[in-house]
Amino acid sequence: MTAYLPSLLGGVLIGLSAALLLALNGRVAGVSGIVGRLAQGVNVAVNAGFVAGLLLGPLLYRGFTGGFPAVNVATPLPLVAVAGLLVGFGTRMGSGCTSGHGVVGLARLSPRAFAAVASFLAAGMLAVATLRGFGL
Repeated sequence: MTAYLPSLLGGVLIGLSAALLLALNGRVAGVSGIVGRLAQGVNVAVNAGFVAGLLLGPLLYRGFTGGFPAVNVATPLPLVAVAGLLVGFGTRMGSGCTSGHGVVGLARLSPRAFAAVASFLAAGMLAVATLRGFGL
């Protein structure tokens, strides 16, 4: 059971931060939108604070646990770069990212969010099936 506690705590913190941002600022906690608004210079203090919190999260984790979690990325860097570009393209095309649609949109019972999350899941399953077929 204790193996799941960090994930549970992370999920609670994500939900709490999304709820607080929506309740206190009327903004959806979609990371792609927040980063996009920050790049455009819109509401810089709030958007920069949110991004700073994302970047400082691993340091807080290290402070509580004494080390960073082990991460092993076996995928070649060029494939990771292409995947990142495709995700960025998809967030623009889908009017939001998994955090905005999946965390906040579903909680608000948004039909657009349900369609987006179903698309994310289907595309992810297709990508895994395809890449495994190619032995990647």
